[in-house]
Amino acid sequence: MIRGIFSTGQALLTAMMLSACTTAVSDIQTVQTTRLATQAESVNGSGKDFALVTRRIEPVAEQVCRESGRAANCDFKIVIDRNPDAPSNAYQSLENSGRPVITFTQRFITEARNDHELALVMGHEAAHHIMNHIPRQQASATGASVLAGMGAILLGGDQALVDLATDIGGTVGARGFSKQHELEADNLGARIAKAAGYDPLIGVELFTRIPDPGDAFLGTHPANGDRRAVVANALR
Repeated sequence: MIRGIFSTGQALLTAMMLSACTTAVSDIQTVQTTRLATQAESVNGSGKDFALVTRRIEPVAEQVCRESGRAANCDFKIVIDRNPDAPSNAYQSLENSGRPVITFTQRFITEARNDHELALVMGHEAAHHIMNHIPRQQASATGASVLAGMGAILLGGDQALVDLATDIGGTVGARGFSKQHELEADNLGARIAKAAGYDPLIGVELFTRIPDPGDAFLGTHPANGDRRAVVANALR
């Protein structure tokens, strides 16, 4: 997910905690050659065409998802939140059916400078699903919440203290792996964007413009410099 330009939707707490890593894909380069050989569109290096980016990224992400064997549903749904008041944002969530949804706000699309940035972010959000980050975050939050609540009970805390400990434990548990997940998603997302014919090294320039979260305690996103380095390494 994208904070500012790389953060998760405020309404989706679990989706808000996500990030990406290498996956057991048979050969991502094969995806590139087989998919792009049949596509006539050229990538616009400076303009923006969200529909084109979607047409190129979606089939690659779905094939990588199927080959990884980690996610039960690889039928991505990519949508635009056209609410003019929605902040610049892109995030991945799940429908009740388990279908993965990638949402971009209109402001995010407006602020992106080119197709490469859109492609990198779209690949990043797809990677969250491919790597099962939502259920992994939920499991971590649940486990930490239960342990914290039990600890408060053993210490003789009243119900208010137990509830507080449970809430804090869930937050800490959910955020414990969030930075790692973001870097994992950057890694795989860059490879997906590359396989779809985009240049992640152009796309990653967005990390020179958005606010740098640094290494904040219990923060959900890693430093921008770390993310740029992960993208560069993913292409080697």
